Amino acid sequence: MEMENQDSALKAGFTVSTRHFKQAVDRNRIKRLMRESYRLQKNNLANELVMHNKKLAVFFIYTAAELPKYNEVYEKIGSALERIEKSFV
Repeated sequence: MEMENQDSALKAGFTVSTRHFKQAVDRNRIKRLMRESYRLQKNNLANELVMHNKKLAVFFIYTAAELPKYNEVYEKIGSALERIEKSFV
């Protein structure tokens, strides 16, 4: 039941611009990296939302013009989630 509450408390979306990445292969790779980074780091924020009885929807937009490395994406997603989490404290 707790996992269902976490899933319903926090929703996320991801997009990559076709302006910089014409091939779907590149856009899909970046979205996969973003989703995986988010999946691994979302638990703290989801727990905070459940504790405060709040719901949140976030949308990540990749705007850079070059293909990222996983470490860069992981760090940026993590810092964004931390900033959101601090707003609930």
